[in-house]
Amino acid sequence: MKKWIVAIIAIVALVLLFFFVKGVFDNSIQLNPVAFKIGPFYIHWYGIVIAAGIILCYIIGSRIGVKQGMNEEHMAEAIIVCIFFGIAGARLYYVFSQWDLYKNNLLEIFMTWHGGLAIYGGVLGALLGGALYTRFRKNCSFTLFQGTDIAAAMLPLGQAIGRWGNFFNYEAYGSPTDLPWKMFIPFPYRMPGYEGFEYFHPTFLYESAWDILTFCVLFFFYAKKRKNHGETTALYFIVYSLGRIFVESLRLDSLYWGEWRAAQVTGVILMAVGILLFVYFRKKGKPIVKQTA
Repeated sequence: MKKWIVAIIAIVALVLLFFFVKGVFDNSIQLNPVAFKIGPFYIHWYGIVIAAGIILCYIIGSRIGVKQGMNEEHMAEAIIVCIFFGIAGARLYYVFSQWDLYKNNLLEIFMTWHGGLAIYGGVLGALLGGALYTRFRKNCSFTLFQGTDIAAAMLPLGQAIGRWGNFFNYEAYGSPTDLPWKMFIPFPYRMPGYEGFEYFHPTFLYESAWDILTFCVLFFFYAKKRKNHGETTALYFIVYSLGRIFVESLRLDSLYWGEWRAAQVTGVILMAVGILLFVYFRKKGKPIVKQTA
């Protein structure tokens, strides 16, 4: 297909998306979180959007990895392991942060379809999965930080897409606002104590925009500026966490550790760790070996 045709299709799609989102924000369009039903199972837009983000990132990331000599089968195995550990980590982080809700009903911990996943737990869980895979997979074609650098470069794009799952669920919004880009939240989805307000900060959109910026920065760095393995991974912790700390301050549904927002505490810690790791990898990391044709 010619590039100009693709460009026209993309422009039309973006225009339609803009008016669709605008309609939801001003309440001329109301969303149904359920996309369709198969027998007794409800398929939610949230899951579809998350899956789309993962698939797109894997397709792009795997092509980059193959060009660098990574085995495509190994990458597919690794992503499956990382998804499993990522879901487990996201759930454990959430349960830990909401322990009072689960301590008397432990079976509820396993009922993830009731909601309750946290992105930081997912990232750390996936990192653990990647570490275990590269450690125990015989003749693995890439090291841990070779793999995580590609993942770190692509992950913000997946997060930017995945945040729109919150859009369909009317969740991850912020405090009431009268700004021009305010989002209408239907009464059943309003947080306790805010039932009298109609329009709120679309913090999911703020984070999605930050994730796109993070993706651009990390992808450029990965392609043009990195010198040693691990640098892109460290930079992800720094750049993503910086934006998340500020966006989190607006949200009404934050998880708390005592009086502190869990995501902000985690973000500060990971920023500090990221800075230390970046300095370390820049000075003592394994140099990048350029692939020759």
